[in-house]
Amino acid sequence: MATTPLRKNLEVEFLHEIGSRSAAAEPLPRVYERIVEFVSAVVQCDSCLLYVLEGEELVLRASKNPRPDVVGRLRMLVGYGITGWVAQNRVPVAVSRSAYRDPRFRSFHQLPEDRYEAFLSVPILCRGRVVGVINLQHRRPHIHTAREIGLVSTIGFFAGGEIEMARQENTSSSCTST
Repeated sequence: MATTPLRKNLEVEFLHEIGSRSAAAEPLPRVYERIVEFVSAVVQCDSCLLYVLEGEELVLRASKNPRPDVVGRLRMLVGYGITGWVAQNRVPVAVSRSAYRDPRFRSFHQLPEDRYEAFLSVPILCRGRVVGVINLQHRRPHIHTAREIGLVSTIGFFAGGEIEMARQENTSSSCTST
């Protein structure tokens, strides 16, 4: 498949964005927000949620749609729901329609996104360890292409390293400020 000039420009922009994000030293909440913004810009979706593994739980840390009432408060165990299954098994899950009928699905009444049709859930990994999960959702049925899944998975690899670096910087800056 030949690469068109437009596509080549998008790929260069993608690589530049990844590189500049890795070089920036930002607080964790901003890192989470930027990951959601970036994924939402690269792959068309109605909802994008970022869950981060904290201890034994996945915690909702950022959302494309503002959710101040649940961001930081919504928690689930690894293995629970599609998101928890993805964290446990470290592989993406793409459901093109009726995601709420998937046997792994668990509903959270606080999230209207749980009524959406299509669902893509991708692990965020760093050095083989799960750091979190990125979820993309669509109100209507949507077939996630291999390219979309691969792209979000690649973002998940870079995001894992970025989150881990930001966590270390957060820890070292809080240690030095005391």
